[in-house]
Amino acid sequence: MERLGGQRHAIELLQRIGRFLPQYTGTVEHEVVHRPGHEGRAYSQSRNTIQAHTEAPGWDPSPRYLALYCHRQARCGGGHTDLLDLHTLLELLGAEDRALLTGTAVAFPGPDADREGHRPVTVPMLSYDGKRPVLRFSYNLLTAADYDAPLDAAPPPEHLPLGQRGIDLAHRVGELFARHRTRVLVPDGALLIWDNQRMLHARSQYADERRHLTRYWIAA
Repeated sequence: MERLGGQRHAIELLQRIGRFLPQYTGTVEHEVVHRPGHEGRAYSQSRNTIQAHTEAPGWDPSPRYLALYCHRQARCGGGHTDLLDLHTLLELLGAEDRALLTGTAVAFPGPDADREGHRPVTVPMLSYDGKRPVLRFSYNLLTAADYDAPLDAAPPPEHLPLGQRGIDLAHRVGELFARHRTRVLVPDGALLIWDNQRMLHARSQYADERRHLTRYWIAA
């Protein structure tokens, strides 16, 4: 959505969709902008590629919608927000991978993961609320046991949520995502909203340190 008249109007629109959810730092707004110190991580405040995932899979429930308001888009040819619909992914995956998505529970760490007694959300990566899909997926978690993984992370399979099966699934999903994604450069002053429980998203690498978006999580 373009020509909204500024961030305040974007917020008013989002409030009509649902309720804002606190994010990792406890605030409802997260600034997606380069911050020094994250150069070695696949993290929103780095400039690195972020692989396919859904947002906050360890929250219960996970955010229904994810929104990005763009203050200034990258001018370097990178920084795309990439999207892939679950239904497209399921058509492309083999039966064994689809069964792994729906039939094997994964422990997704939540907001209190570092606290004693924390219990992760342990559910299949794909479940259904009636006919509506609820997808929870993290390439980084399956391959590095960390949502915001170091770029050089390579833990042994036995230390990962689904072992080698999870690594293989993450790689297949990543390959399909790269071939079939929709690439979006959100224009300055525009708002992008998608169904976080239905669509995978990722972020391409960029060089322009002035890129700046604000992220919102929304409960339906």
